[in-house]
Amino acid sequence: MRDFDLRVWFEDLARLWRSSLQLRTIAITVLLSGVAVAIIGGYMSFSVGTNLFDLRRAQLETTSANATLAGQRYFDQASEQLGIEDIDATTVEALRAILSTATNTGSTKLALLRTPGQDGSPEPQDIQVGQNTINLVSSELRDSVRSSSESRTHSQPVALVDEADNSVHPGLVVGSILDIGGAQYELYLVYDIRDAQETLGFVQQTLVLGGFALVLLIGAVAFLVVRLVVGPVQVAAATSEKLAAGQLEVRIPVKGDDVIATLARSFNGMAASLQNQITRLAALSQVQQRFVSDVSHELRTPLTTIRLAGDVLYDQRATFPPATARTAELLHTQIERFELLLADLLEMSRYDAGAVDMETEPTNLVRLVEDALESVTTLAEQKGSQLRLVAPGGYFEAEVDNRRVRRILQNLLGNAIDHGEGKPIVVYVDSDEKGVAIAVRDYGVGMTPAAMVRVFDRFWRADPSRQRVTGGTGLGLAISLEDAALHGGWLEVWSAEGEGSCFRLTLPRVRGAVLTSSPLELPPGDEIPIEVGHA
Repeated sequence: MRDFDLRVWFEDLARLWRSSLQLRTIAITVLLSGVAVAIIGGYMSFSVGTNLFDLRRAQLETTSANATLAGQRYFDQASEQLGIEDIDATTVEALRAILSTATNTGSTKLALLRTPGQDGSPEPQDIQVGQNTINLVSSELRDSVRSSSESRTHSQPVALVDEADNSVHPGLVVGSILDIGGAQYELYLVYDIRDAQETLGFVQQTLVLGGFALVLLIGAVAFLVVRLVVGPVQVAAATSEKLAAGQLEVRIPVKGDDVIATLARSFNGMAASLQNQITRLAALSQVQQRFVSDVSHELRTPLTTIRLAGDVLYDQRATFPPATARTAELLHTQIERFELLLADLLEMSRYDAGAVDMETEPTNLVRLVEDALESVTTLAEQKGSQLRLVAPGGYFEAEVDNRRVRRILQNLLGNAIDHGEGKPIVVYVDSDEKGVAIAVRDYGVGMTPAAMVRVFDRFWRADPSRQRVTGGTGLGLAISLEDAALHGGWLEVWSAEGEGSCFRLTLPRVRGAVLTSSPLELPPGDEIPIEVGHA
């Protein structure tokens, strides 16, 4: 559960990052500012630390040189006055003088080591003041001190352990040469330089706090600047959404004379122009819809009279001469086609006016497809096409408007018979938990890609010269597309020249549900039918 929550949190954060220009701008500004401040602060800290250490070392080396010089003078004077016999007492007093000189700069430890490899008296022995002082002197430092001249000092940083709390502090060991009674000795003074470390720590802390405050200040400034820039953009986006939703009267407030104000005025001018164009087109569309509706209704009265007269002539055609009888048949056929055209025009005008409603009920679509196949069996036999039904079984039942789905099927089957070239026509039905799909597949002439783009246009035919047997009006597929959309479904087409065409109708099983996929591929795989409804 914890991993899932963490994943959701990261997804929400990623979504917020993608959707918020303000967040991205501020975050990138703060990040780059933080990197720059860190680099500059690190360089300053390194420079200050190096300078502090160099200054402290130079000071301590000078102090050590003075202490060594004082000790050397003390040994020289004592040797002349007391002689070599009192060298031990002289050494103690000399070391006190050396410590007295060096203590003012923080030295509390020293070591006096006889340089190895010398002849003569071994006195005095190695001496150390302070615990483990000799252990702080490395062999590298001793080599450097022995190889230098008597007046030169050498230093090396060390770590000092405080005996009170076992804490570790930085220290510095400074070595020089002493001549005691003709023998060479090495003098090492140990200094505690924690004061320099504390100063460096204070400087680093100040740099960190100052850098953090600077980054926060830069973030605040970036927030204000981005808010000034992004705010009008957000207002423009909200206004655009309202315009897209149909609120054509909304405008962006204009303040000042800057670039944002110029953008707002241009946007408002564009919105006003669009409003005028849309209003004019809407008025023209309403006039057109009213004209089609009025004409369709007005034509029904004379058409009814013409139909009655035509039926009388058609029923008595056997008593007419052959030419007159053929004329009566043609009149009867064209009157029927005219009635279909009027009905389709009225239906399209209802769709255009948004005055269409559905009456849905739970329906077994396999049974509905079987009824549609039964109604076109005669036409299919005349064209030499076999009708096959492939229905694997499953859910199938869906909440649909029977009349509209049956009309879609009749249009699709009629087109398949007209363009199927007498080859088999297969109808696939399948469903899943969310949707149901019906695909009508023929193996006729097929369509070009350009024809597929326009196949659902009103009054458009792929081949106007082709003889039709179903008496279509050119509005069938356009109405079918509107019927599918009214259900919240899809009507899609696949076609290839010489391979036939396939129309797939996908509808939600529950009214109002949102489809995300279709139970059938487009086109479905060519399988041996599991069920053959008609042959």
